[in-house]
Amino acid sequence: MPPESAATAALEVEKVSVRFGGVAALTDVSLRAEPGTVTGLIGPNGAGKTTLFNVITGLQRADKGSVFLAGTEVTRKRTHRRARLGLARTFQRLELFSTLSATDNVRVGLEATGRSSASAAVGLLERVGIGEDASSPVSSLPTGSARLVELARALSTDPKVLLLDEPCSGLDERETDTLGRLLTSLASEGRAVVLVEHDTELVMRVCDRVHVLDFGEVIASGTPDEVRTDPVVQEAYLGQSTGAPVGADPTAQP
Repeated sequence: MPPESAATAALEVEKVSVRFGGVAALTDVSLRAEPGTVTGLIGPNGAGKTTLFNVITGLQRADKGSVFLAGTEVTRKRTHRRARLGLARTFQRLELFSTLSATDNVRVGLEATGRSSASAAVGLLERVGIGEDASSPVSSLPTGSARLVELARALSTDPKVLLLDEPCSGLDERETDTLGRLLTSLASEGRAVVLVEHDTELVMRVCDRVHVLDFGEVIASGTPDEVRTDPVVQEAYLGQSTGAPVGADPTAQP
C-alpha cells in the first residue's frame, strides 16, 4: 500500500537506502514532488543525489524503501515501465547520440509517442531555446547546448515527472536565467520538476521546496528561505555555520 500522501504526489520516495559494499550511499531518504512545482535537491559532491535519481528511474536497485509515481508503486518496475507512467530525466554525464543532429536526437525520444516528425522535434528544441541548432550534429555543440538537447528529448514524452541532473552545467549566466524561467513554465503546466543543481542561487530562486543531502542523508527540507538560513546546511556547504545564507546572490547589496 502506498503512503497516504503518495496518492496526491506526482513522485513519492519513502525511506530509500542504498549501500555499495561498506559505503552507505543513501540512508532512509524520503521526498515528494507535487504536480505544478519545482523541487530542489542539493548537496555537496558525493552526497548521493545522482544515486537517488538512479533509484527513482530504476537504474539502481534500492536495498530498502519504496518509490511511487502518482500513487503507483514502481520500486521493482523496470526503467521503461516507469517512463510509460510519465517519468523522464536528464543525466549528469550527457547521454546523447553524438553523431546525430539535435533534431534526430529528439526524434529518438518521440519514437515512443508515435510522432517522431522533424517538425515536432524542432518545436521542442525551440521550446528549450536552441531551435537554431536543430540541424547541427550534437558533437559540434558546446556542452550547455547539448544539455538543452537532452532536456528537449526528455520533454518528448510529455512527462508528468521530470528529473534534471545538473542542467545548468556549461550554461552561461544569461542561459541559466533563461533555463530557470523555462523550469517554472514547465511546472506551471502541471509537471513535477525535480532539480539537482550546484547553482544554489538558481535553486533558491525557482524551487518551491528544497531538500539537502549530505553523506546520503537528508539533513534539511523546507522552503528556500528555511533551507538557505539553516545552520546545518551552512555547515555542510561552508564547513562552518557562518550565518551567510546558502545560495545568496553574491552581488546583492546588504
